[in-house]
Amino acid sequence: MSKIGFIGVGIMGNPMAGHLQAGGHQLYLVRHRSPLPRELLDSGAVACDSAEAVAEQADIVITMVPDTPHVDQVLFGENGVAAGLSPGKLLIDMSSISPIETRAFASRINQLGCDYLDAPVSGGEVGARAAALTIMVGGPESAFEKAKPLFELMGKNITLVGANGAGQTCKVANQIIVALTIEAVGEALLFASRAGVDPAAVRQALMGGFAGSKILEVHGERMIKRTFDPGFRIALHQKDLNLALTGARELGLSLPNTATTQELFNACAGDLDHSALVKALEALAGHQIA
Repeated sequence: MSKIGFIGVGIMGNPMAGHLQAGGHQLYLVRHRSPLPRELLDSGAVACDSAEAVAEQADIVITMVPDTPHVDQVLFGENGVAAGLSPGKLLIDMSSISPIETRAFASRINQLGCDYLDAPVSGGEVGARAAALTIMVGGPESAFEKAKPLFELMGKNITLVGANGAGQTCKVANQIIVALTIEAVGEALLFASRAGVDPAAVRQALMGGFAGSKILEVHGERMIKRTFDPGFRIALHQKDLNLALTGARELGLSLPNTATTQELFNACAGDLDHSALVKALEALAGHQIA
């Protein structure tokens, strides 16, 4: 059994922490933005007063918070994780944040005698609840091997991509593909609907062919059934595409379709699920998928 600090038990973090707890590990939690889940506390998780206290109690600290500034604050702010770390401990950031800042964070944690892994995830709330997340990891192989049994409680496809920052770079690439595929599925179903063909039947037919994808399966259904309650909010995907576009400028790259998809997200409400990008396409077409 490991003593694990988990900071960020929201839509994704709550089931992820639950899987670790079900695997026999002791959890130490601190509130970040949302109240601590009663089910974790009732099952033995310990509520701490600060991130520093979490780090003092735990051997491994996992952060799962929305954005780069949140990770910075949790780690290095007043009463942050860094203040409670002692040599030999492991910090795992499973948030989706800047690869550049990740390397800087890792360097600061390493100076305290601790290892750092960036391990962002893909799979959304569905994957988190099913313990079927894809986990993309950056950091030293020895730390990865130490953390791998924990990752296996939360995910299915677990890959050490490279050094610190590589996991976050991989996640940015993932988010480019996801965003552009959501846009493509939206266009395809909108085209079918406007042409007078049942989009549900079109989706079912395409599922068995080369156009089949998890996004067509899950988000295509959301578009047809108009179920846009957030599994992964548009605002978070906007943040990820901003990381992609900022990184592209620094690398001298043009990502034209990523930029266009970001503009479509900008036309939608940030609290909806990212599949609601189709609403921007519908507004341009003057037609709603039916």
